[in-house]
Amino acid sequence: MPTVISASVAPRTGAEPRSPGPIPQQGQGKTTEAGGGNPSGIYSAIISRNFPIIGVKEKTFEQLHKKCLEKKVLYLDPEFPPDETSLYSQKFPIQFIWKRPPEICENPRFIIGGANRTDICQGDLGDCWFLAAIACLTLNERLLFRVIPHDQSFTENYAGIFHFQFWRYGDWVDVVIDDCLPTYNNQLVFTKSNHRNEFWSALLEKAYAKLHGSYEALKGGNTTEAMEDFTGGVTEFFEIKDAPRDMYKIMKKAIERGSLMGCSIDTIVPVQYETRMACGLVKGHAYSVTGLEETLFKGEKVKLVRLRNPWGQVEWNGSWSDSWKDWSFVDKAEKARLQHQVTEDGEFWMSYDDFIYHFTKLEICNLTADALESDKMQTWTVSVNEGRWVRGCSAGGCRNFPDTFWTNPQYRLKLLEEDDDPEDSEVICSFLVALMQKNRRKDRKLGANLFTIGFAIYEVPKEMHGNKQHLQKDFFLYNASKARSKTYINMREVSERFRLPPSEYVIVPSTYEPHQEGEFILRVFSEKRNLSEEVENTISVDRPVKKKKTKPIIFVSDRANSNKELGVDQESEEGRDKASPDKPEKSPQPRPGNTGQETEEQQQFRNIFRQIAGEDMEVCADELKNILNTVVNKHKDLKTQGFTLESCRSMIALMDTDGSGRLNLQEFHHLWKKIKAWQKIFKHYDTDQSGTINSYEMRNAVNDAGFHLNSQLYDIITMRYADKHMNIDFDSFICCFVRLEGMFRAFNAFDKDGDGIIKLNVLEWLQLTMYA
Repeated sequence: MPTVISASVAPRTGAEPRSPGPIPQQGQGKTTEAGGGNPSGIYSAIISRNFPIIGVKEKTFEQLHKKCLEKKVLYLDPEFPPDETSLYSQKFPIQFIWKRPPEICENPRFIIGGANRTDICQGDLGDCWFLAAIACLTLNERLLFRVIPHDQSFTENYAGIFHFQFWRYGDWVDVVIDDCLPTYNNQLVFTKSNHRNEFWSALLEKAYAKLHGSYEALKGGNTTEAMEDFTGGVTEFFEIKDAPRDMYKIMKKAIERGSLMGCSIDTIVPVQYETRMACGLVKGHAYSVTGLEETLFKGEKVKLVRLRNPWGQVEWNGSWSDSWKDWSFVDKAEKARLQHQVTEDGEFWMSYDDFIYHFTKLEICNLTADALESDKMQTWTVSVNEGRWVRGCSAGGCRNFPDTFWTNPQYRLKLLEEDDDPEDSEVICSFLVALMQKNRRKDRKLGANLFTIGFAIYEVPKEMHGNKQHLQKDFFLYNASKARSKTYINMREVSERFRLPPSEYVIVPSTYEPHQEGEFILRVFSEKRNLSEEVENTISVDRPVKKKKTKPIIFVSDRANSNKELGVDQESEEGRDKASPDKPEKSPQPRPGNTGQETEEQQQFRNIFRQIAGEDMEVCADELKNILNTVVNKHKDLKTQGFTLESCRSMIALMDTDGSGRLNLQEFHHLWKKIKAWQKIFKHYDTDQSGTINSYEMRNAVNDAGFHLNSQLYDIITMRYADKHMNIDFDSFICCFVRLEGMFRAFNAFDKDGDGIIKLNVLEWLQLTMYA
């Protein structure tokens, strides 16, 4: 059974406790290859319909920079203004003054003598995890200038505007900022350089704060979170007490491959975060690993690790520290090679033995998915899937909750080719799975904290290969997972390396607890070709074989009159006149059955219908409500308060074949047949006879009714029809099915050439949706 690991497992600066509370999220993702992608289409339009309409595309840095130069003005960022809203969610007791670098010092410079790790000194913000990642970034110039475009200056074409680039859930985004920085007594409040007139690190921190909504959002985190945002790489964690024997070799290889490394010392007691120990190290604090070397000391080979404290001060004071007395026994040339300096700059050497004794966590962000234990460099393929957990629909929790676990998003993984390794006799595929939750830091001001997340991998039975069906509850009850994440943990990303034989698998990402709502990105790296995609991406409706041509159904849109089908399973009416602009005559007589005899129920319907409908034998929505509720109330086994007027209006829109807004006896009788069929499905899932079904069961109920939808649509159904307890009553259940049938019927009527695409003008769209 999955076990949960507390926040203390992850190196961090300030606790980020778990939060069970859901937050509003938007956008169900799609599968993309190697570049990611953003949710799009009608679903995004539905979710974002209340957002302001943006008429023009957001301007690029180059356009904004050019405009400021032409107008001879300094840029002021309207999205991240220099005021309290960009600092903290609550009013801060100290009043900061926002100043541009030319107002802070003379001769400001963006970068002085190259960007290096000594340019980063932490200010009054608990973001040492972020600064430790910057220090690692400066070790790789190619990566550094991917994040920090180097054609920026305070001297040439200065316009108070700068930009930085970050990897964001599969895409690289360009973040544009102005250069106003918060100060107190003319000193920078947050990150600063050891050169008073150098500002690249302060501006980089501001751009990252804008990306997450505020400076406050940067308090507390994991170094690897920023490392991934700088590189798009994939992270691996090592518990140093359980580290492999060749841990030093792994670290050495990481440095050689340009991987970024951070480490920390766990503390169980929150009040001990960033507490200095007697040896000079700080608990609950992020350090950068900036180098590894081996040297001879008194005839013995010693392994050394170089670390940096992002404070720019407070260093290790033990063996191999800056002021260690035994440096005198080290050769002068070796001192120069190790760049030994007795300066309080936050950087220091220590022996590898002392490192593994004091530090508890090591995190490595690899630029590729190559295993650091291997000497080989591979070409990796990557697939990226974006998704959502939606409360009441697809937020099923871990395997400890079997009633809902199966409702989580599912992703089919096809491992198609085995690895090319002549030394390995096994037929095996190597791959790495990385699950990352999205936007939790940005939404922290709304009460969002990191969820506890993990995933499980199951092999798909051969008879189900390629069918893309959502695996049901029974499958997970009777099949064990083939692989899974080691733990569920409240970190932004959980990653794990696996080796499995070629086959088709399903990956189930989940939160530990059910009903937790959020977005995620699932990446799969493999040495050979793989195909990773979300299941249930086909939308369809079951249609019985028709023996006769159906009568065209008349909608309020004239354009579609010639091609409307009466229904999914209706037979055509013979002998009826074509629809005309005048209301066609409706027969009050029931359609003759094969036996020519009315059943008792048909006679009952005719009598009730005649009493309420009157002489014209047609009913409006109010009258339909009376009829249905009279009949439903006689079904004592169905606990319901009856149908609402709005539900009855929807039913008339579904069954009304001439656009009159009324139903005749034949149309009403056909409607009742549908309600009876849907009622049977409802009762099947209403196991406790409470008159409601759990929203998680709606997926199966909809499928039983012949509608095959995808996850986005199931999410919408839950949001639209479930109550606050995630239950759906009988009225809402029927209303949902009426809407589905009506929308499928309307679409198929407009889809004249059967290509699955329709084109409507605004009048047709409004007529169709308003009447439905």
